Amino acid sequence: MQYSSDVKVDVQPTLVYPYVADLVQYVKWMPMVHDVKAEGDGVWNVELRAKVGVFARSKRLRMKRIVNTSQHIVFERDEIDGRQHSPWTMAVTLQAADAGCVVTVDLSYGGTLWTAGILDRVLAAQVEAGKAGLARVVHGA
Repeated sequence: MQYSSDVKVDVQPTLVYPYVADLVQYVKWMPMVHDVKAEGDGVWNVELRAKVGVFARSKRLRMKRIVNTSQHIVFERDEIDGRQHSPWTMAVTLQAADAGCVVTVDLSYGGTLWTAGILDRVLAAQVEAGKAGLARVVHGA
């Protein structure tokens, strides 16, 4: 599965960067990010959770930041338990625009947990809510 979305926010990229470069900050603005614990410099344990009616699906991932510039951040799944895991990659791009910036998030997932039809729509709805959440937190900062 590949998903891409962008949002324009009315603040400069330098004000958005802290909210997209540190996965701990995602709890403040992305509804599907239920919990994040920093494990070390550039590594986090992330719990994703989404509800479908009365059912909830969750996924725990160890994510590592592999690219970190002022305009481009990339996180990849980096499990250390010796088992094979589905790949997850999230790339965030910050591009200056008139009176603000455009934040683009590209998510690539190689497993089946989030790709069973209705879960695609749930994921899309969570990302859309996250876009509004990001705009809210950066404007309030």
